[in-house]
Amino acid sequence: MATDKELSDFLKSVEKRAFKRAVYAVRNDDAALDIVQDAMIRLAEKYADRPAAELPLVFQRILHNATMDWFRREKVRAAVMSNLSDFEGPGDDGDFDLLETLHALEDTMGSESAADAVSRAQILQRIDAEIADLPARQREAFLLRYWEEFDVAETATVMGCSQGSVKTHCSRAVHALAKALRSKGITS
Repeated sequence: MATDKELSDFLKSVEKRAFKRAVYAVRNDDAALDIVQDAMIRLAEKYADRPAAELPLVFQRILHNATMDWFRREKVRAAVMSNLSDFEGPGDDGDFDLLETLHALEDTMGSESAADAVSRAQILQRIDAEIADLPARQREAFLLRYWEEFDVAETATVMGCSQGSVKTHCSRAVHALAKALRSKGITS
């Protein structure tokens, strides 16, 4: 049985990667945050009695299921909203605040030079974009294997497929990413 500290430490260690994985899947920061929070709560409420060694696999499976649930809800919501949108007039939310964005960027600046920071940020954006453009199963297999560092069997368990499928998805993802990044001048 995992102790409260082990559970807390595990959740802290996985939160950023889980959020990024959810963002890749749903392409919406707010929805991704909700999905990750729901998955963490579900893990803490229903699976805290599991040994600490089992938490990574259980959490990834919960996260996968929470993401699929989100897609199902969105499908229903889109159908309902498309019918209701006939009654709405045109409107502009204008929620974007440039000053908030600049302050957030200012807080993250470190000791590296501006040129290095810009270059690094641009490369990371290109890599993020290429990962986001992968087909969903390839992206999921790639992130679980190389980001979460799960082995093939663990990845197959989380994805609910065979180990051969995991290997195929990962291979295709790696080749597609390498080709796309080479074409953009990123070699290492």
